[in-house]
Amino acid sequence: MDEQTYTATRRSLHGVAELVIAGPQYRAGGGIKLRSAPGGFAGRSTAMRVEGVELVWDGGRLPLTGSCRSLAAAAGLEVGAPGNYPDASGVDPDEPLAVDASAARVIADWFALGDAACRRLAPEEEPVLWPEHFDLGVAVDEVNYGVSPGDADQPRPYAYVGPWTQRAGAFWNAPFGALRWAEDLPDGDALVGFFELGRRSASSGEAG
Repeated sequence: MDEQTYTATRRSLHGVAELVIAGPQYRAGGGIKLRSAPGGFAGRSTAMRVEGVELVWDGGRLPLTGSCRSLAAAAGLEVGAPGNYPDASGVDPDEPLAVDASAARVIADWFALGDAACRRLAPEEEPVLWPEHFDLGVAVDEVNYGVSPGDADQPRPYAYVGPWTQRAGAFWNAPFGALRWAEDLPDGDALVGFFELGRRSASSGEAG
């Protein structure tokens, strides 16, 4: 698929995650944390979820068309972000959604692979899909490990290791720490291997 189609889908799904799932969940007292789910992603304390190219909740299912406002209204929710973080999807509640099935599958599969890898790395931690950056990860010993479907700076899916305190050394190739493209990590073993290398590098590397 072309980059424009993928980027539009990623942006739309980010908007749904933030405005239709995380925001209403937060206002109901359930916090902002989301999770990976079969075919997509879901709330932590709500039945709202995305499966493929559909929004699904108890008693309802709709294609991801129209706008976040129209989807939320159909589900009986008030549209809007949690409003407790500085970064956001940038998606307007009335902005038309554009979700391609193939692109949505790439994102869902990447989240699923990342979720499984994070659980292998840190079995005691529950991976979180964060609505502000639309990335999924865990934090262990003040180091973040996770996956992103891409963002404004890096438009392609990638995995990351992000120490809370900057490190110096060859492993660290991004402003936030270390990045590897999804195409260079074809399976769970490769992704866990990157995380493990990051953990060793964070432990032994010099502070930047």
